[in-house]
Amino acid sequence: MKVIDSHAHYLPQAVFNALSADAAHFDGVECLHQDGHFRLAFAGRAPTRPVMPKLRETNQRLAWMDEQGLDRQVVAPWTDSFGYELEGGSGADWNRFCNEALWRACEDEERLVPLAGLPLQDGEAAAGMLCEALDHGFRGFMIGTQPKGDSGVLDDPGLEPFWAAAHERGAVLYIHPMYAAGDARVVDYDMINAVGRLTDTTVAVARLLFSGHVLKYPGATLILSHGGAALPFALGRLVRNVQAHPGQYADPAASMTRLYVDSCVFRPDALRFLVDLMGAAHVMLGSDYPFPIGDPEPCKVVDDTPLTAAERAEILSGSTARLLGL
Repeated sequence: MKVIDSHAHYLPQAVFNALSADAAHFDGVECLHQDGHFRLAFAGRAPTRPVMPKLRETNQRLAWMDEQGLDRQVVAPWTDSFGYELEGGSGADWNRFCNEALWRACEDEERLVPLAGLPLQDGEAAAGMLCEALDHGFRGFMIGTQPKGDSGVLDDPGLEPFWAAAHERGAVLYIHPMYAAGDARVVDYDMINAVGRLTDTTVAVARLLFSGHVLKYPGATLILSHGGAALPFALGRLVRNVQAHPGQYADPAASMTRLYVDSCVFRPDALRFLVDLMGAAHVMLGSDYPFPIGDPEPCKVVDDTPLTAAERAEILSGSTARLLGL
C-alpha cells in the first residue's frame, strides 16, 4: 500500500526566479523580493504573506515525507497565489504560467502529483483552462472558495461554463478556503487559520449544497479540505433548514453523500465521526503541508483512531489513488 498525502501546497522557486529576473511578466502581478523573502501582489492590492521556503522547494518536503512514511504527495498551488483579483485574461495567463512551473517541478519527481490552478474569476476562462490542463495530463484542480479573491461565491451564475466543463470532463476539484475569511472578528488570536478557514469553507460549500450544484453537475468530484470544515457536523441543521422551507432548496444530505473530505482534523474522535458519516472511501489522508496549522504527523490521527484494516487502507491510500488514478 502506497501512503498518499492528498492535501499539500507547492509554489516552485522557478516562479519567483522568472518574475525577479523579468523573464516573465503579467499585467497586475508584482513580485516583491527583500532579504531572501518573496511576496506577491495582485491588481495593486496588499502583498500576500511571505512565501515560506518550505512552500517553494523540494528537498525539505521529500525529507519530511520520508520521516512521516508518505510515499506520494498531491501538491497544489498556494491559495494566496491564485490571482483571482486579476482580470480574466491576465488571470488565465498567470495560472497557466504557475501550472507549467508546477508541472515541470513535479515531472522528474514521481512522488509529487500536481493539481492545477484555474482563473476562477472568469467562468469561460476557467472552463477553457480546465480542459487544457486535463489534456496536458493534470489529474485535478485546487480551487478557492471566493472566486473574486476576497469575495464572490462558487454558485455565481457566471461560473456555469466552468461547472459544466467540470461535469463533462469528470474533473476532480479540491475546494480550499481563502486566507481572507470575510469576518473581522477572526483577526485576533490567530483565528483566521483556526476558525476563519472553517467558516469560509462551510459557507461557500453550503451554498453549493442548497443551490443543488453538487447534484446538477455530478460528473465533477468535490473534495473539501480540513475534514469538510463544519459541514459534516452541521448536516442535521442544514437538512432542517430545507424542511423548514419546503420545496425551495436542494437536499444537502443527498449532496453530502457525493463529497470527499481530507483527514486534517487532528482528533481521532472527529475522524471516526467522518468515517461513520461519509464512509472511509470518502475520507483522504491530508496534511496541509507546509503550513503551521497543518498536521505535522498526518498518519498519527489515522493510527490513533479505531478503524478496521479496510477503513485505514482507504484513508491512507485507496480513496486518493482511486479518485486521481494513481
